[in-house]
Amino acid sequence: MTQLFHRSANTLTTLAMIGGGVAVVFVCIVLYMTTWSDYKTGVGLEVEQAVPFSHLHHVRGVGLDCRYCHGGVETSAFAGIPPTKTCMTCHSQLFVNAPMLKPVRDSYQNKTALPWKSVQQLPDFVYFAHDIHVSRGVACSTCHGPVEQMPLMREQKAFYMKDCLECHRAPDRFISKRELRLNAGILTNCSTCHR
Repeated sequence: MTQLFHRSANTLTTLAMIGGGVAVVFVCIVLYMTTWSDYKTGVGLEVEQAVPFSHLHHVRGVGLDCRYCHGGVETSAFAGIPPTKTCMTCHSQLFVNAPMLKPVRDSYQNKTALPWKSVQQLPDFVYFAHDIHVSRGVACSTCHGPVEQMPLMREQKAFYMKDCLECHRAPDRFISKRELRLNAGILTNCSTCHR
């Protein structure tokens, strides 16, 4: 019987199979890396706001506590975006003619909310309650990073389930008050956060 394929066909087929396998692995690695990349998650990117608010100035410089602007952090699941009235508490007397603060003055006069954009994002299927975490001694910087050092707000790190589980499984590493950490480790049931 005559040979249908040239003897090099075996080598070419083997090389094609190896090349195809390498290509599949390469594509999987690229997809995995882009899914978890800072570009995809928005980590490190400053979010343009209606007013370029500096946490560095207001927290480090002036000495405001997070709770002054984010009043709901101790009483509700959502930390809250400050109403314009909060800004005007000081800015009705300080920097009253600063061009940068014109949107704040206009918002206050027109009784309209400033269009703040959320920086930290959680998927819709995740429930997170700020009040519970704050009352248990979790510092804002534990999840949000060193916000007090940021001239403009940016996401410090993406929120992944593994981070929440790491804290709930080893609260000693994240919460300073011993009596508050005692029961944190038991809250690793799926229904605690996925509702």
